[in-house]
Amino acid sequence: MFTCQAVLFDMDGTLVDSTAVVEEVWGEFAARYGLDIDEILRTSHGVPAGDTVRRFAPPGADVVSLTQELGRMERSRTNGIIQIPGARELIGGLPAEAYAMVTSADRILAEARMSAAGLTMPSTVITSDDVLRGKPDPEGYLRAAALLGAEPADTVVFEDAPAGIAAARAAGMRTVVVGHADVELEEGMWRIPDLSAVRVLFTAAADADTLSFHW
Repeated sequence: MFTCQAVLFDMDGTLVDSTAVVEEVWGEFAARYGLDIDEILRTSHGVPAGDTVRRFAPPGADVVSLTQELGRMERSRTNGIIQIPGARELIGGLPAEAYAMVTSADRILAEARMSAAGLTMPSTVITSDDVLRGKPDPEGYLRAAALLGAEPADTVVFEDAPAGIAAARAAGMRTVVVGHADVELEEGMWRIPDLSAVRVLFTAAADADTLSFHW
């Protein structure tokens, strides 16, 4: 069990399973340019789409236009998107002022995927529209913690992607790895298969409210 004052969630792979749509859209991108789809999927998870396009697009390609096109494709496709087991129950039991979502998706895509999964958008959300540097840079997580009035050391992040885990660790936050990301657990890190076994207790106090998690 551990306690904290604020909790931050990634979206894709942590609250929402969008695997089918992601593989479909990036598969079309890879086929168009004769790229290795396995390599794209291996390195793109948790990273802003524009960064992935910039890395893999052929020389001379219009990165901005390609990124916008892929964004439109992703926003229009929601079939197969579901919640990660336990997501609705977990975030539904948290005080609105104590948690936030930090995603590499833009705001429109985040709203579309959360809605498709039957989940409510948190009151505090940081998307790719709100940061200059995406994951693995810690900017998004640091901004979210600041908005919640929590110090990084009193904040816990739930993440599934190596880039996001690196961002959370760079921010100085304890990290719960959701799923089976190929990362080595260090001090202040835990691993769980999904959110179904996570339980939280909210304690109101005169000096600082706390959240206690266990599974």
